[in-house]
Amino acid sequence: VLVVGVVYIDKGERRIPVQYAKRVVGRKMYGGQSTTLPIKLDMAGVMPDIFASSIVSILPTIAGFIPNSGFGKFVNNYLGHTSFPYIVLQLILIVAFAYFYISISFNPVEVSNNLRNNGGAIPGIRPGRPTSDYITKILNRVTFIGALCLSVVAVFPLIINIISGGNLAALAFGGSSVIIVVGVVLETIREIEAQMTMRHYKGFLE
Repeated sequence: VLVVGVVYIDKGERRIPVQYAKRVVGRKMYGGQSTTLPIKLDMAGVMPDIFASSIVSILPTIAGFIPNSGFGKFVNNYLGHTSFPYIVLQLILIVAFAYFYISISFNPVEVSNNLRNNGGAIPGIRPGRPTSDYITKILNRVTFIGALCLSVVAVFPLIINIISGGNLAALAFGGSSVIIVVGVVLETIREIEAQMTMRHYKGFLE
């Protein structure tokens, strides 16, 4: 189930239609084609899960050194790895870090300017500020859905472990581990397909 979910998240994307205006340069005509601007469902990858897991694990790690103290007992009872407050806090942090990562890695204003400079426009949306606002709105929605999907994948093993009464703790697997492994496999497949395509085209041109 986790593998299928991670593959779906990795492949999912929102495609914004883009129409390029026709331009005449000399005797040739350029543009006039339709394409899409893809926005991946999980553009941040596994980074929000890693950041969130690191932060929520700080208190349980400190409590592990002083398990018999009042602080250690409180953390183990209410913020331990098998407690629901721990899962809720991790969910909130994953969503927050997903938005934070997107805000520093994707600039809708720059994308809007590049579209306008290349003669492209989103149908029904004016170039410039309206285009950047539209891309930002779509990006926020897609990021929220992707963050929720990533949260479900990340906490699914923890919930199963709580329901089972800790019987599956010996498996020691987490959602982030599955995301990393599946992501590496999918990226390897894409690299192999790209190399095969290059070899095919090279032989065809020769």
